[in-house]
Order: sequence, then structure tokens, then C-alpha cells
Amino acid sequence: MNDIRRTILWVIFGFSMVLLWDKWQLHNGNKATFFPSTPAVTAPAAAGAASSATGAASVPATSAPVAAAASGASAVPGQPAAAAAPATRERVEVKTDLYRLVFDSEGGSLTHAELLRHADMTDKARNFLLLDESAQRVYVAQTGLIGGTFPTHKTAMTVVPGPRELKDGEDEISIRFESPVQGGVKLLKTWTIKRGAYDIAVKHEVVNAGSAAVSPQLYLQLVRDGNKPPGESSFYSTFTGPAVYTDAKKYQKIEFKDIENGKVDIPKDAPNGYVAMVQHYFATAWLLADGVQREPFTRKVDANLYSVGMLTSLGAIEPGATKTLDARLFAGPQVETMMEKLYPGLELVKDYGWLTILSKPLYWLLDQLHKLLNNWGWSIVALVLLLKIAFYWLNAKAYASMAKMKAINPKIMEMRERLKDKPQQMQQEMMRIYREEKVNPMGGCFPIMIQIPVFIALYWVLLSSVEMRNAPWIGWIHDLSAPDPFFILPLLMTLSSLLQTALNPAPPDPMQAKMMWFMPLIFSVMFFFFPAGLVLYWLTNNILSIAQQWLINTRMGVPPQFNLPSFK
Repeated sequence: MNDIRRTILWVIFGFSMVLLWDKWQLHNGNKATFFPSTPAVTAPAAAGAASSATGAASVPATSAPVAAAASGASAVPGQPAAAAAPATRERVEVKTDLYRLVFDSEGGSLTHAELLRHADMTDKARNFLLLDESAQRVYVAQTGLIGGTFPTHKTAMTVVPGPRELKDGEDEISIRFESPVQGGVKLLKTWTIKRGAYDIAVKHEVVNAGSAAVSPQLYLQLVRDGNKPPGESSFYSTFTGPAVYTDAKKYQKIEFKDIENGKVDIPKDAPNGYVAMVQHYFATAWLLADGVQREPFTRKVDANLYSVGMLTSLGAIEPGATKTLDARLFAGPQVETMMEKLYPGLELVKDYGWLTILSKPLYWLLDQLHKLLNNWGWSIVALVLLLKIAFYWLNAKAYASMAKMKAINPKIMEMRERLKDKPQQMQQEMMRIYREEKVNPMGGCFPIMIQIPVFIALYWVLLSSVEMRNAPWIGWIHDLSAPDPFFILPLLMTLSSLLQTALNPAPPDPMQAKMMWFMPLIFSVMFFFFPAGLVLYWLTNNILSIAQQWLINTRMGVPPQFNLPSFK
């Protein structure tokens, strides 16, 4: 039974570690390798093409050739090519307290979003670049009209003169684009960026300048390549790709490969929800007011280029009339408390997996501790301490059981040696000793099993929280989201794991005894590549567990003993 108990303990430990590893390697099907290759990036000029479509049934899935797209065709399938009015293409920069944005007069699209309060993943001297349209990557926000030869995101538009920098004392700044009349329709698009806000208001005014009624549809889409964001870890993988949220199907992550294979199953229409592009720590999302009917869609735009978006009907617009539709573009960090206020369900882009029900309250508690301590590192330490206090009774039962096992271990070892050739009698004698000593060999397992989901949930909270980026702790730890530069925390964690092993009762089976020492070493290797915040969490948990185990052993009169390894 002692063998069984020890085996189950290691199976639980191994399963939890494999689960963590698998979660960040596959993340619901997003395969990764230790050294993933980087797919080629489609040139930005091809960003207007569309080769296939899934999603909204009302949008024909016909192809638009790349050549046509370069000369003014819509990226939304079914839109006939429209000759754009000759105009000088402009790149207009707008700077606020949070952003440096670049807009393209071709379609009035947002093609560059630099977050001024977040450093680059690899070069801390540069700001983080979320949206970009360059030879290296494509990630842009576009809108336009379909249903006729109407203005699209490939239409040359005129930029209305105005201020381009948010001055001190100002609360917002706007940039306005006007299209020429196409198909009897003129589109006016106004982007408004507010101070301190990561949601950008986008007002669409559709003017019927023709002589007949028109019924256009407005599309809002995010287009990006299928590559992993630069600076992502090669040792663990997080989800990158589109997501769709509706009340009907809740939060749905979509793999780029599923778009390729036409395996996307999202609602055909909904009166609520959003579409998003998600990556580690950051996201973009198109938001419409609840009650506005919309049709979510996903598409393969070109080789290694994909879009997620939604269509909404503007209804019939009579000659001389104007229809206005307001939207918002969220483009920023996945700060859970901020996203909850912007739109219901938007906080789900910060994906905790199947333990969301545990992760959300843990994040809330961590956030409250940070408000008190003003340091994310100490907040992690405090949170683990509170969890250990909450689980003190369960841990006490587990460690008490281990202490009893340790106390009778010499008797078990002697009996096993004496009856090693009589396995049936050995089991009977072992059960007799357990009964007489009132020891439950499984007593240390169940309390640990109950706690595993909580600590896995906390692991996901720490790995997902953008607040850890560039957050210092003490001394040499300047970024809790990056590995320890001097490997001090991983070394301390390895030593603490070995000390825990030494304090535990040695299993009678020599092979199990060796595994007890090898497994902490094997698992500790991963932590040399993990973010410092995660290693700090595990190290704190180990130290508190050792302290509690030592205290319980002392109270039970079991003197501390170190079971050193024997590899003979």
C-alpha cells in the first residue's frame, strides 16, 4: 500500500506538470515546437485579397484576385471591383498619451498601433507594436461597405486637416476620412481617441448621394498574418488567433488552420458580441452596441493571411439621406478589470482555459493584494501565503499522514526485507501494521488532489496577466514575465524541491526511491525558461510547504530526517 500511495502521489504530480506543459504547448490545438519555424509573411500589398470565406451565409464566398485587390477591390468576398478616384496615398500619424497610431488614407484604415506604456518583448528600449503593416508582419483594422460598388478599405480617401497630437488639457482627438462618391454612396469615417482609453470610437456616416435608395452593409474586420508574435517564448506556447463572442455560443477561439480547412463553426448572426484577434497579453476587438444585428465571419485572405470580422446591415438609405453607425475598436493590453467595463465578455480574451471559474477569483484577489502592496512580486508571495493558510487544515492532514508513515517506515522496511520472497504475506503484514499504527497510506493523497486545480488555476493567472510584463520585484528581477537573468530563482526552487523530497518518507521500493529524486530535477529544468513570476510562485509554495511539514513533524514528535538518495 505504501508503494501504491507513493505511486499515486507521483502520478498526481506528474499529471499536473504535464497538464501545465501541454496547456501552453498546445493551448487547445495550437501546436508548438521547441524551436518553431517562422512562416513567410504575406506582403502588405496583398492584404486586400480574399480567397475563401466561412461564417456569414449572406456574404458570397467568391474569390477576388490579388491583382484586383491591389487596384481597389474589396477584401470582403462578393464586392465588385470599383475604380478608386486618383488620390495621393497618405500615412497620417496621431499621438496620444497611450498610443502612436498611423492611419492609411487608403480606406481610412488603422495600420500601426504602438503602445507607449508597454515595452517591446525583446527590446525594452522600444515601445510595444501591436498593429503593423510592413514587410515583416501584417496586422491591421479595416472597415468598409459591401452590397454594391461602394467605398471599401481599398478606396482612396481624403484626410480632413486637423490636429494630430493630443495636447495637455485635451481629453480626445479625432481624425476624419472622406471617400469619393462610389456607387452613389459617400463614406465618412471618424476615429476618436480619448485620453487614458484603449477603446477607439469609430463613427461611420454613409451618405446616399445618388438618385436611388441603397442598402449597404458595413463590415468591420481585423486582418493579420498567421505567425506567432515576435518575442514569444519557444519553451511554452500561448494562443494566437481570432476569437468570436456571442451570448449564444459564448467565447470561441478559432485556429488559423481551422479557417484554412473551413472548419469554423460560429453563429450566422447575433444581436450582440464581438470579434477579436488574440495573442499573449494583448488583443484587438471590434465592438458594436448590443441590439445591433451582426454577422460574424472569418476568412482566409491570402497565403498566411486571415481575417475575422462582422457585417451589419444599415437598412435602406433614401437619396439625400445619411445613416450613421458607431463602433469601437479595442486595441491594448488584456487588463481584466478594464476589459470587463468595456464590453460584457471582453475579459474572456484573457483565456484561463477550463479553470476560469477558479482563475477569475484568484486574479481578483491578486489585484486586491497589489493595491495594498504596490508590487506584483510581493503580491504573488502574499497570495500563495493566503492560499496556504486557507488550505492549512488539508495540508496538515496530508503532512500528518506522511509523518506517521515516516515514523513507521523502519518497521515497514524491515518487514519487506524479511518477507521479500513472500509477497502475499508481505501485503497482509503491511496492512496489519497500518491497522495497529492507525495509519492511512492514502491519507496524504486526497488533500493534495483537492488543491491541485487551485494551484494550476493560479499558474494560468500568472502566465496570462499582462501586469507581470516589465513588473519588477526585488534586486535583479526587473521583469516578472521574463526568465530570471541569473537563474537564481530556478536554482532555489530546485533546491527546495530536493529538500521536500528529503523530508518525505523514503518509499521501500528502491526504484521508486530513485524516481523521487529524479523527478524534481527533471521538472525543475523547465523552470529555468519560465517567467520569473511563475518560478517565484512555485518557490514560495515550496518554502511554505517545507515550513508546514517541518512544524507538523515536530509537533508529532517525528524528528526531522533527511532521506538522502542512494543510486547503487
